[in-house]
Amino acid sequence: MPSPFLSSEEYDERAHQLYNEGNYDDALALLREGLGLYPNAVELHVGVGYARLARDEFAWARRAFEEALVLDPEHEDALAGLGETLLKFGQTPQALKTFHRILELGYADDIELMLQVGRALFREGLVADAKDYFEVAVQQVPENAEAVAMVGYAQHRLGDDAGAEETLKRAIALDPEHSEARIYLGNLLYDREQFEAALYHLDQTKPEDHWDELGIWRLMELRKSHLRIKDDDPSLRVWEERLTELAPPADPVEEMLAEIEARASEQQQEEARTQLELFGALLADLTDRKAPPDLHRVVGRDGRRYDGTWEQIVAGMRDASASGQARTLEEFMQAEARRGFALTGMLIPTRDAESFLRASADAGLLRIVH
Repeated sequence: MPSPFLSSEEYDERAHQLYNEGNYDDALALLREGLGLYPNAVELHVGVGYARLARDEFAWARRAFEEALVLDPEHEDALAGLGETLLKFGQTPQALKTFHRILELGYADDIELMLQVGRALFREGLVADAKDYFEVAVQQVPENAEAVAMVGYAQHRLGDDAGAEETLKRAIALDPEHSEARIYLGNLLYDREQFEAALYHLDQTKPEDHWDELGIWRLMELRKSHLRIKDDDPSLRVWEERLTELAPPADPVEEMLAEIEARASEQQQEEARTQLELFGALLADLTDRKAPPDLHRVVGRDGRRYDGTWEQIVAGMRDASASGQARTLEEFMQAEARRGFALTGMLIPTRDAESFLRASADAGLLRIVH
């Protein structure tokens, strides 16, 4: 029941807190309650837009942002949200025009807003446009390490490795604790075969800083080759544990089947038949078979494996969760998407099981084997 004792600002503040916790459903319910009392509160319409956007409800999000802009055509957060929604609909020219309007209104000094716009463009592959907004942020606050690092990421994506290296070093000089920039720079230097410099930066990170296996593998390799650390050195144990968390060990049967498939594809049909005959006895003893083309395998971060169609895999994950059996698949995916956003800051769609699983894999929350 709506409470008349709450102001529109209090509704907005409480909903914002719920949003930051990844609790989009409750945030949306609170905002809608507030709008029942304060239908002309622009901030509440904007809040609804971002809650809808987080739930991949793009049409509803667009409507909320447009309603906010009817009330206040120059509201910068509504313009940013509308621009991001337009990108989701593939309306790039309109989105770019909407974002540019924010600059025209004089909000270039709003660093968080510039980074928000830049990240939205970056996620959609509009890297050159994203870089422009990151650079606007840097021009306003040159000592902002996050903004400087974002310019470096964009430079790398645009093929300017030398410029990216210089920029990322500047970001780290501004904030030596910026682990994401260090990891990115370490991988960039490794690719450029500057191995000692790569080791210097990767060696200053902690296992929990990494959400990708590549940097860890490279750090372990460089420690062994440059510091003469042996494979069983205790100092590597924490990194091996982190690797296990990020990517549980592959099933030996899967590796065998993949090897057989690769060999067969590289040889003529007759040679492939010969190879399959050699491994026939082994394959007969294996209990785990390669899934048909319409079936898939997913490994969770806890190492648990799920096989079946995309929908069957999500159902299995739901049933394995503590309270999942009481939920529909849609409710389970929405809850997991909120948890994933809280952990990684990445939006995970819930419109269908395949999109949900692929985005979860991109966020590092699970691994798709096939």
